[in-house]
Amino acid sequence: MPVDLLATRQRIQLGDLTASAAIRQAIEHAQSAACCPAFLQTQFDAARDVARQADASHTPAPRSRLAGLPFSVKDLFDVAGQPTRAGSQVLAGSAPALSDSPAVARLKAAGGAMIGRTHMVEFAFSGVGTNPHFPTPAAWDGRFGKAVGDPGEPRIPGGSSSGAGVSVAMGAAFIGLGSDTGGSIRIPAALNGIVGFKSTAGRVPTEGAIPLSTTLDTVCALTRSVRDAVLAHEILAARRVTRSPAPLSAYRIAIAQTTLLDGLDDTVLRAFQRTLKILRMAGAKIDEIPLSEIGDLSAIQSTGGFSAAESYAWHRQLLASRASAYDPRVAARIQRGAAMKAHEYIELVTARRQWIYRVEAALDGYDAVLSPTVPVVGPTIASVAPARGVDTLVDAARDTEFFRVNALLLRNTSVVNMLDGCALSLPCHAADELPVGLMVWHGAMRDDTVLNVGLRIEELLQIQ
Repeated sequence: MPVDLLATRQRIQLGDLTASAAIRQAIEHAQSAACCPAFLQTQFDAARDVARQADASHTPAPRSRLAGLPFSVKDLFDVAGQPTRAGSQVLAGSAPALSDSPAVARLKAAGGAMIGRTHMVEFAFSGVGTNPHFPTPAAWDGRFGKAVGDPGEPRIPGGSSSGAGVSVAMGAAFIGLGSDTGGSIRIPAALNGIVGFKSTAGRVPTEGAIPLSTTLDTVCALTRSVRDAVLAHEILAARRVTRSPAPLSAYRIAIAQTTLLDGLDDTVLRAFQRTLKILRMAGAKIDEIPLSEIGDLSAIQSTGGFSAAESYAWHRQLLASRASAYDPRVAARIQRGAAMKAHEYIELVTARRQWIYRVEAALDGYDAVLSPTVPVVGPTIASVAPARGVDTLVDAARDTEFFRVNALLLRNTSVVNMLDGCALSLPCHAADELPVGLMVWHGAMRDDTVLNVGLRIEELLQIQ
């Protein structure tokens, strides 16, 4: 396991490390050539001040849960005195926020040191991680501490919380504050070999964050371990997770066969099958079930999904006056919301509620469901980034590939958002493989069980 927040906090408690030294290390990582694109803005001096205060206050143990250690903030969230731009040029001239968003405020109140604002897909509307306004940070394997893929062929970090994922994977932050509307925490977790936990949507306040979908948006975080994910969730949700010492064999687990296992590439399939074998050898009770209800989602969303309709309501006036300043790929997806009629939106709300009821009934008796987080390893940045200044046919081909990859990356994760559920992505790849995420999930308010199952799985994978 990479050195995580809790291990670092223990070193501080034992006197083997200071928060100031940990911040110095984080800043070195953040300033490295590979990590720089992960940040749109840094505040190293402020982070150093928080760390010094934490060092001065612990007698002998740290008094705060985050002990002066660094966290990063997706450019979606309000931070007092800073403009919130959501990775866009459209909001570049926005007035500074008057106060911190609740999520940022809670991390600060827990003793965390904000180190900077991170790169993101413009307005959080993609799972790929590219943004034409800024350089794309390349994926980094946080589990094994190396760049993802072949030298000279950097791979996408996943989105929309792209910089948050890279900042955690590369050691610049222990917690990467982000959001998840269709997979924007779990996709970067999977592609960067780290952990991402999407809590039940209502657990953490969304105020002070620019919305994508008011129905689906979830405020949550990326971390280096599942136990750090528990800590981050407790801080963000202002609640305590009920811990269980039960072994994995005490839980009944399902594998959903419909859609979620389709078209897995060789690396993902190999890692997923190997992980299931490890879990079964440890006594896990795992059943394969059809969960055919997942196949109904296409019809339910045939007139457009929540994200397009609800983002269009927020962006309508900005698009009318400043459409040319948007990422064209983002603008195109938002504009689709203009076509949805009021009765279609109401029917979507009703259909989703009925679908949730059917899925929960099908999962009755199961404690968690396992799936690959995403069905493919991350492609190269070059294969999906806008070509810029070359033949328009090349741009068109890359647009086609971008939307194909985006749909694949979001396919499994978005099921949980529609379910109003909770999900954890944790790495399950070997050292010689590209990062692969295992998704542990269930319906609403099953956060504690999902986290406890994730802790047991993490322990088993670490001893292999």
